[in-house]
Amino acid sequence: MSQDGVNKTRRTLLVGATGAVGAVGAGFLAVPFVKSWLPSEKAKAAGAPAKVDVSKIEPGAMLTAEWRGKPVYIVRRTPETLDTLGTLAGRLKDPENSNKEQQPAYADNGFRSRKPELLVLLGVCTHLGCAPKYFAEVKPEPFDSDWKGGWYCPCHGSRFDLAGRVFNGSPAATNLVVPPYSYESDNVLVIGVDEENA
Repeated sequence: MSQDGVNKTRRTLLVGATGAVGAVGAGFLAVPFVKSWLPSEKAKAAGAPAKVDVSKIEPGAMLTAEWRGKPVYIVRRTPETLDTLGTLAGRLKDPENSNKEQQPAYADNGFRSRKPELLVLLGVCTHLGCAPKYFAEVKPEPFDSDWKGGWYCPCHGSRFDLAGRVFNGSPAATNLVVPPYSYESDNVLVIGVDEENA
């Protein structure tokens, strides 16, 4: 013991132990704080590309996938459907896809797709964001006596053809949106990634 009655060894031990406990405590506090900066699993999934196997979609059938929390409609169109698309221009608000923000450049064509037979659209009505229903058959419908197939939004009556183009007389002002997409293989579609911007 020293002259002033203080045990320097004990003081050094206590100061060291307090410093170590404080450092560990600071580490425990820092981990949640730093972790809060990282995106959540839900946020990662919301922005992540979605892969879809399109091999089992029959001609005329539609498959619904999800990308960024929105429905994505994928339709395998029949040769008859593709022939019909060219006959509808007079009934459409924007048959030429003049709003270029609604489809990537590779879908800025009469089919609004990379491959004519496979259409990929966001399943969100451009009027008020409802989900239009798919009516593939070419037959008179209560909402259109000369129906050639496509989507009908029962909420407010918007109608879209099998290229997602909006019909005249619909509350929706613009065509359905074509999201960015690419093909990983002949049977696997990747929504959210296109080769042009990868």
